[in-house]
Amino acid sequence: MTYQARVTAEGQLVLPEELAEELGLRPGTVLTIAREDGKLVLKNYEQVVRDVQARFRAMLPPGDQNSIADELIADRRAEAARENVDHGRWSRDRPGA
Repeated sequence: MTYQARVTAEGQLVLPEELAEELGLRPGTVLTIAREDGKLVLKNYEQVVRDVQARFRAMLPPGDQNSIADELIADRRAEAARENVDHGRWSRDRPGA
């Protein structure tokens, strides 16, 4: 569907209410506007974050597409498991326990 937007005297872009509702835009929503191939492209925060993440992911060496966050979570879980084992030994070996 095609919509018409208008620019106010203050330079604000006003979208039709129907389009804003369809896109889930609320008052105060911040959009990024980019020119790509002679077209205006509007993106919300989540879309910009996904685009940036994809760009960084593309910089990883082939075969190294693991999530750094996933690796960090796995490291923390392994560390917690080691601490639980160490705590169990400490509790068991304590004099008077």
